[in-house]
Amino acid sequence: MTEKSWMYSVLEAVANEMRADPNMIWIYELTPPVASNPGMPVINLEEEFGRKRVVNTGIDENWMVSAVIGAGLAGSRAATYVPYQGACMPFQVIQNHAGKLRQMTGGKATLPVVFVMEMTGQTPGFAGQHSDYEIDSLYAHISGVRTIIPSTPYDAKGMMVSALRSPDPVVYLYPAGLRTLTEEVPDDQYEVPLDKAAVRSEGSDLTIVGSGAGMPEVLAAAKRLQDDGMGVEVIDLRVLKEMDTETLVNSVAKTKRLLAVDQSYYTLGPAAEVIARVAENVEGARFKRIAFPDAAPPASPEMFLWMRPNADHITAAAKAIVG
Repeated sequence: MTEKSWMYSVLEAVANEMRADPNMIWIYELTPPVASNPGMPVINLEEEFGRKRVVNTGIDENWMVSAVIGAGLAGSRAATYVPYQGACMPFQVIQNHAGKLRQMTGGKATLPVVFVMEMTGQTPGFAGQHSDYEIDSLYAHISGVRTIIPSTPYDAKGMMVSALRSPDPVVYLYPAGLRTLTEEVPDDQYEVPLDKAAVRSEGSDLTIVGSGAGMPEVLAAAKRLQDDGMGVEVIDLRVLKEMDTETLVNSVAKTKRLLAVDQSYYTLGPAAEVIARVAENVEGARFKRIAFPDAAPPASPEMFLWMRPNADHITAAAKAIVG
């Protein structure tokens, strides 16, 4: 295994699948599908596969997602990368077509397509126009579309492989705040399931649940709490739709305390869904959530980091719920 960055791991997965399937295409705007990694060959999808298979469009997110939906209906695997400027724009096309066509055709149509949506709402310094893209709840609300949000390079590659091999459409959320994250990732292709959360640490006093760019802060807070003697079980959701209710319920049935941490807005964010699912299945548990306030993100990185749930906020909330 080799130490790899998030984007290198993703493009490695894509390149390997494109080598195995000559009909697979990749569509992008603005962000060339190029990645480098120390000690590894540069990945350049356009250079390797040509412009007929790696298509640089104009700035038109609706066209991009429509094109891959059409390719999927025609029998080709396809993926598109929508950068932060337009991650909200294609919602109606995905909701009204990708999410419904399999059901509308009685299962005859398959849609082996992946929509890679860059999330900058969890990243300071992008200014209000671009840091307001909290799209996890938005896309998780669409029926017929699986919505995933890896938080590590290992999962980023494995879940991309699984997404590209799925007969159903997948919204693959890419938290921009994890750009610099690296870890050891296998060179070969492997799959990470698209329906399972990951238990990052085990404990019996408190369950903390997070996702995406919030996971580094969750893990940092858990380490502090564990050093203080608290048994903290950390769950990384990884999948927002369909959410792994079983893992959540089993954990809280043991700890009887749940802290849901959400980098998205407080109202109707994934944390609310986590608490609702557990509350329906576990009696006598205590619940608490922390999330980004229902307010426009500031341009100031310092103020943004103060508003976003961080390790200090998570540690304080955990101590309050455990008492």
